[in-house]
Amino acid sequence: MSVLPLFAKRDAGEAFNKLSSLNFDLPPELEADAPPEARGFERDEVRLMVSYRGDDRVVHSRFRDLGNFLEAGDVLVINTSGTMNASISAERELDGAALELHLSTRLPADLWVVELRRPAGTATAPFRSATAGEMLRLAGGAKATLHSPYPSGSSRRKGSRLWVSTLDLPGPLDEYLERHGSPIRYGYVRESWPASYYQTVYTTEKGSAEMPSAGRAFTPELITRLVARGVQIAPLILHTGVASLEEGEPPYEELYRVPLETARLVNAAHTAGKRVVAVGTTVVRALETVTDPDGTTHPGAGWTSLVITPERGIRAVDAMLTGLHEPRSTHLAMLEALAEREPAALSPKRPPILSGREHLEVAYTEALRGGYLWHEFGDLHLILP
Repeated sequence: MSVLPLFAKRDAGEAFNKLSSLNFDLPPELEADAPPEARGFERDEVRLMVSYRGDDRVVHSRFRDLGNFLEAGDVLVINTSGTMNASISAERELDGAALELHLSTRLPADLWVVELRRPAGTATAPFRSATAGEMLRLAGGAKATLHSPYPSGSSRRKGSRLWVSTLDLPGPLDEYLERHGSPIRYGYVRESWPASYYQTVYTTEKGSAEMPSAGRAFTPELITRLVARGVQIAPLILHTGVASLEEGEPPYEELYRVPLETARLVNAAHTAGKRVVAVGTTVVRALETVTDPDGTTHPGAGWTSLVITPERGIRAVDAMLTGLHEPRSTHLAMLEALAEREPAALSPKRPPILSGREHLEVAYTEALRGGYLWHEFGDLHLILP
């Protein structure tokens, strides 16, 4: 049975439009508007869809049964970045207009990329009327000075929503955000939830504007069971920026750090014929940044602006655990790139049945039909060879 007519074909126009592999209608009732705990479930009771790109099978399960799909020797790479209370109440000094300032990415020289948003009913919308050099009054007596639109030269006729800025805070950043900030919340999340709901259980340091949400469903008990099965856990850091990209925009630079031991574990797994499983698109982006064309991964740190497309391909990982992504999002291009990677276990005489894009169409059709939930509090998708 063909599912292809459910999805729009890829636009052959501008380069960034090509990144948006799938275009489909996401019903509002499939947008998870609250954490599973608020819906009467434990973290690891969210649903898990497993798709095998070798034969395009789709299996439905629960996340707490993840161990049924992993093997001894698999390396599970996790992002231990924690989520900041990155949303701060702000006021324009120029005219007193009430805004929200979202911290996105910390740059060298103590600069920040920030996003400005204005109230819009129960949600917020981008604010584009700011000008270079103006100052914003922040909660708790802090200030922010806007220097230039970000990325450099990105100011359009309609104005910029992202700015390079400096912050003038009354104390250390973490203490200030703990007292005066809150987690970034989008319109589909109708209520405010405690900051603890935006953290993974293995967070080591805060620095992400938004939760690396693919790892949210892990519990200490599940991690213990995986380790007991012989699954290895390898950490890295990638501090995520704001995810509310406009159509045609590539992901922005993000700070990453891949430790030496994690690089060694990834390389050893490939040498031994085992699988490297990335927990989230952030892990893929960090690992691919430090992986050579021949598949050798190195330790490294810095800011990455890497955009992963099917044309570029994926070298470092064999499988990925990820959430369900919005129509035409750039994350879907990364998933397509992974699904294009030929499973090593397949005989050369038996190539994958469908293309990477078609595999995603099969999986997302199943998710839509099955009522899976989208976004950071939703269900999860495991893509395996």
